Amino acid sequence: MNIEIPLLIVADLIAAVVLTFGLYWRRHYRRDLVVAFMGINVGVLSVSAVLADSEVGAGVGLGLFGVLSIIRLRSDELAQHEIAYYFAMLALGLLGGLDAAPLPLSLVFMVLVVVTMAVIDHPGLLGGNRRQEIILDRAIADPAELRAHLAELLDAEIRAVSVSRLDLVNDTTVVDVRFRRPEKGAARVAEGAAQ
Repeated sequence: MNIEIPLLIVADLIAAVVLTFGLYWRRHYRRDLVVAFMGINVGVLSVSAVLADSEVGAGVGLGLFGVLSIIRLRSDELAQHEIAYYFAMLALGLLGGLDAAPLPLSLVFMVLVVVTMAVIDHPGLLGGNRRQEIILDRAIADPAELRAHLAELLDAEIRAVSVSRLDLVNDTTVVDVRFRRPEKGAARVAEGAAQ
């Protein structure tokens, strides 16, 4: 093991703490995933650091990455942004433990992972856009009527609607709706201008 490995381990742990507590926890507040993210990062880091000096090296590290993703898919359901954090933590652990690239390049990639998550998951970026599955207590087959009903119900601009189930017997409609709510400040300005 050369001198770069301890530096990469420290860099990984710092990046993992920033990603978990500085970004994820402050934005999403899911304690169980904080534990999972830190545990998976330290676990992948430890195993990949040990395997980096063995004969099997990077191939086993990438295999480990695949095995961990299969295990993940069999556990509790996660939102897409949580899956992104999960894989970011796996990537950080592999970058910190495998020593497959020169130290400056590994550090740049670690910073890139954290900065990407910070920017892409920022509430100000696409913050007003939402997705929700809704069960309506009436069957609405007409797409225009459905959009109008959802717009009124959600008080939002409807971006996309996908009907999952239209039940004419039980008079229900299940929809996956993508919508955007106007920001409160912009709505207040519009109301003031209308008066």
